[in-house]
Amino acid sequence: MVSGKQARMVLVTCGTMAEARRIARAMVEARLAACVNIVGAPVESIYRWKGKVEKAREVLLAMKTTAARLAALEREVKRLHSYDVPEFIALGVAAGSRGYLAWLIASVKA
Repeated sequence: MVSGKQARMVLVTCGTMAEARRIARAMVEARLAACVNIVGAPVESIYRWKGKVEKAREVLLAMKTTAARLAALEREVKRLHSYDVPEFIALGVAAGSRGYLAWLIASVKA
């Protein structure tokens, strides 16, 4: 295990599987994410929006990227996403396998 200080895991929810697949493919093709996992089973989200408590079934994306690519990834997610305010939560990676982290970093180099 090595430090994952450059690596980030980004969570994004989408309204449909088609949107999730479109965004995931675009992020990998643009080298903004090394890999995007699409959680096939819908997640149930309960949230406050415009003063009301809402409920929705959504598709969760888990995107693997680097700190250096976060701003560009966020811009592209916002551009492609159907939501007014898409979820974009970046989590730090404490550690990971040397090989995987090296692959991740190489995969998102511009």
